[in-house]
Amino acid sequence: MPEGDTVWQAARRLHDALAARVLTRSDFRVPKYATVDLTGRTVLNTIARGKHLLTRIEGGLTLHSHLRMEGAWKVYGPGERWRGGPAHQIRAILGTEDRTAVGYRLQVLELLRSAEEQRVVGHLGPDLLGPDWDPEQALANLLADPARPLGEALLDQRNLAGIGNIYKSELCFVLGATPWLPVGALPSDRAARLPALAKKLLEANRDRVVRQTTGLRHHDLFVYGRAPRPCLRCHTSVRVADQGDGSQERPTYWCPTCQQGPAPAPGSPQKWRDRYRTTN
Repeated sequence: MPEGDTVWQAARRLHDALAARVLTRSDFRVPKYATVDLTGRTVLNTIARGKHLLTRIEGGLTLHSHLRMEGAWKVYGPGERWRGGPAHQIRAILGTEDRTAVGYRLQVLELLRSAEEQRVVGHLGPDLLGPDWDPEQALANLLADPARPLGEALLDQRNLAGIGNIYKSELCFVLGATPWLPVGALPSDRAARLPALAKKLLEANRDRVVRQTTGLRHHDLFVYGRAPRPCLRCHTSVRVADQGDGSQERPTYWCPTCQQGPAPAPGSPQKWRDRYRTTN
């Protein structure tokens, strides 16, 4: 699932391409909206709310989309070849005189009244890249269920909006805690740092093409995607295992030396466990 900075970049691209311009093309390739025609209407703006995209259109309408795992919005100029995927993966096209925005593989796409936006984003916690950011509320949300594993709490968009699987693993590494540590067991000084650290990482990357969390010239990430290579700090092999509630598990990376706390129980059904050989 895309990280909050990726969605923020997508919102900026859509806003720059469409805002304050009249739609000359409107094509929705989903059954529910197949007959909807927005041509002649002016696009007001596009904003990101956590991992949701809201494109507001003249007449009190909002196009709500979510990229999920594979979705993308691409913007093309006149005569430019569309390269986002085959035509059958296109779900929406919004065009103006000089730009065309094409939505590929959008699993969430709905048109609603702008006054009803809270119905689709009202459940979200403070947005790490939004004007509603509130670090104290974010921390209170995270600590509300102290027995919950830290990694799962970070991914819950109701606690704070914008963290995906990459930042989950990287934040846990920087905090020196495994993603399976109960969030209430995180030392108070580290817990207090968590909201500011998360915001710092996303803000530092919202304008970057390649995400960077380490500050090192030749290494972009501390642990994510690096198993079984050595940890950049201690040289222990980075490990990977699934984390989740069973219905939605994601590969999670950690260093067993640098990060304190529990790890997956031996013999637990981790589909990533046997993919890499891990050694201390």
